[in-house]
Order: sequence, then C-alpha cells, then structure tokens
Amino acid sequence: MSSTLLRNPTALLQLTTLGALGGMTAYFKSHHDYNLQEHEARMDELEGTLRGHIGLIEEALERIEGKKMDGKGAKTSVSSFLSLPFVSIP
Repeated sequence: MSSTLLRNPTALLQLTTLGALGGMTAYFKSHHDYNLQEHEARMDELEGTLRGHIGLIEEALERIEGKKMDGKGAKTSVSSFLSLPFVSIP
C-alpha cells in the first residue's frame, strides 16, 4: 500500500495538502485561543478602570450634593441628581 502511495504523485500531493491543512488548523486554533485570552485580560482591565472612574464620579457627586445641602438635612441620592433636566437618560 505504501509503495503505491509513493509512486502516485496525486496521492502524495493529497496527503501533503491534508497535512498542511491540519497543521494550519491547529496553528489558527492556538492563535485564536491566545487572542481570546488577551481580549479577556483587556476587558478585565477596562472594567476595573471604569469601576474606578464611576467611584470617583460618585464621590464627587456626593461632595457636590453635600455642599448644596449644608444645614438643610441629609444628602440627596444619586437618583435625584440624574433626574435634573440637563441630564438625559436613554
């Protein structure tokens, strides 16, 4: 059987093609897995950054509301700030 494969150039070319396709499939799969891991790491970093910025904005809002409410009682909530006419919520 192996002697007929070596003598038939078409069969040898087909085996070479199948081997190349298998190798490229394995390479692309590993490259895709790597890219998925890198993307997940970037999204985790972005999520942390956004959470940090949201925390800073909420702290600043609480300070602003505290200045507005000096001597007038308790601080108002974030939802009261969002209901102001210059803030649009889709």
